[in-house]
Amino acid sequence: MQATWKVAASATLHCLTGCAIGEVLGMVIATALGWHNLPSVVLAIVLAFFFGYALTLRGLFKAGVDWRSALRLALAADTLSILVMEIVDNGVMLIIPGAMDAGLASILFWSALAISLVVAFLVTTPINKWIIGRGKGHAVVHAYHH
Repeated sequence: MQATWKVAASATLHCLTGCAIGEVLGMVIATALGWHNLPSVVLAIVLAFFFGYALTLRGLFKAGVDWRSALRLALAADTLSILVMEIVDNGVMLIIPGAMDAGLASILFWSALAISLVVAFLVTTPINKWIIGRGKGHAVVHAYHH
């Protein structure tokens, strides 16, 4: 697989989708439960990894890959990308004053989340390009895409 910017952006967008689902769901749950920053961030990260892997697993299962092989492929394909994305995304959310305490009905919260996801995408895309160029990351699941 050739490591083009288009391929890297596609892999990063795939990762971003799972991360965004997990982030938003985590923040909604944590806010509903009245949690503070640390448990909110931990829940968001756990759910981001879950949904990131789940999206990859869905495609692999659709391609007929067995559970054990699919899990290994998903872990190899997505772990570093999701990890970088989560560090950047949550780091940005934590440094924007008041973003974590703004609440779900606040423009500040949603704009900070949007900014954090854009920054995470911009930081993670070149990393994914490098990983794909080494035959790792998204490159390991590319053969199963239709």
